[in-house]
Amino acid sequence: MKHNIILIILLFSLTSCTVLQWRSTDKEIKTYFDEKGIVSEISYFNIDSLGLRVRVQHVIESKNDINVLFFHGSPSSLSAWNGYFNDSLFVKKAKMHAIDRPGYGYSNFGDEMTSIKTQARIMSELINHYNLKNVIAVGSSYGGPLASRLAVENPNVKAVVMISPAIDPKQEKDVWGSRLTQWWLIRWLVPTGYRVAGDEKTVHAKELELLEEDWKQVSIPVLHIHGDIDDIVPYGNINYTKEKFSNIKIITTPNTGHEIAWAKPELIKPHLIELIDRVLEKTK
Repeated sequence: MKHNIILIILLFSLTSCTVLQWRSTDKEIKTYFDEKGIVSEISYFNIDSLGLRVRVQHVIESKNDINVLFFHGSPSSLSAWNGYFNDSLFVKKAKMHAIDRPGYGYSNFGDEMTSIKTQARIMSELINHYNLKNVIAVGSSYGGPLASRLAVENPNVKAVVMISPAIDPKQEKDVWGSRLTQWWLIRWLVPTGYRVAGDEKTVHAKELELLEEDWKQVSIPVLHIHGDIDDIVPYGNINYTKEKFSNIKIITTPNTGHEIAWAKPELIKPHLIELIDRVLEKTK
C-alpha cells in the first residue's frame, strides 16, 4: 500500500512539476503583453547579503504618481496578477509592479523564506531602490499580512489591500498536504512551488504571532476583501482585522471562495480603483 502511494505521488510530480510551478519565463511574459499592446518590463532586485535575486514586473505607462505593488500567495507567482496588468484602465490609473516572492517564480525558486518580517524588509528595500512613492500594497492570501507588514516598514506605503488574507494565527488551518512536504522520504517528489508553500504554511501561525503587536502601528487605510465561503482561509479572519487595524474597511464578496484575487478580478477592481483615486487625491 505504501509503495502504491509513493508511486502515485511520483507520477503526480512528473506530470505536474511544470504545470504546478505557477510561473512564466521573462520571454513568455513579454510575448503575452506585447500581444496586448502593453509595455511590460522585467527587472531583478539583488540582495547580495542574502544571495537573493527578486524578479519584478513593471507596467509603468501611467502618468499618475501612484505605484501599486502586488504580492501573490502560495504557491503562485507574479503572473497571478495578469488580470490587472492587462487592464487598460489600470494601466492608465497607476504604475504597477508585481513581485515573485522569495522562493517562487524566478526569485530563487525553491529557496524558501518563511519569515514575513524578513520578506517585508526586503520589499521595503525594493521600494527604496526603485524610488516608489505613494505605494498601495496589495497582497493575496499569504501576501496579505506581508502587504500590511510592509506598511510598518516603509512610510511610502499609503494604503493596503488584503485579499483573502491568512492573517489570524488562531484560524490557521492544519493542511495535511503541508505536512506531506515536510516528510523527508517524499519531500523531493513534491513540486517545488508546493514544497515552498508547505514550508511557509508549517510555520505561518507562529510567524503571524510575531506580528500581532505591529498592527497597531498601521494607521493608513486598510481594505480587507474576503469571500464568505472561503474554505482555505476562513472568512472569520475579518473579525481579527476589525480588532487589530484602526483604519479598516471590510468588503465581503458573497458566495465566493479563496481564489478571488486572480480568478475573479472583476470583484476586486472597483474597490482598488476607488482606493487609487483616494490616494491620488491626497497627492494633489
